Amino acid sequence: MKHPRGALAVVLLCLNLGVAYAEDHHAHAPAPDGRAVLELDPDERAMIQEEMRLFLSGVLQMTAVRGKPDMPAVADAARNLGQKMVHEVPPTLRAKLPLEFRQLGFSVHRDFDQITHFAESLKEVSYSLNQLSDTRQNA
Repeated sequence: MKHPRGALAVVLLCLNLGVAYAEDHHAHAPAPDGRAVLELDPDERAMIQEEMRLFLSGVLQMTAVRGKPDMPAVADAARNLGQKMVHEVPPTLRAKLPLEFRQLGFSVHRDFDQITHFAESLKEVSYSLNQLSDTRQNA
């Protein structure tokens, strides 16, 4: 299957990897691009990486509707990336994440809840893809 250009960029922007990245080393030089280093244990790092994979998978499912309109699939993919994801993050990990990372994360998850709502109610592919594009641009 051919993946849409920029799908990985959407995921990376959704996760705000330009501001923070997970690292499991202890000695760090400041990142020249402004990213902050998150001191995570291996399980926490694995959880962040799994979330990245879920975002990529969900975005790919949502953009696949360009060829075959399947709005229930868009709604399901977006629902899995909504606020319910926030509740699965352990408080100890959440406490390690910088405030702006958490704020952006909450905003992105809320955006996916909105995409879910409109995918179910409007059932318009172009509207949902525009919402996804807006989420990417705001992240």
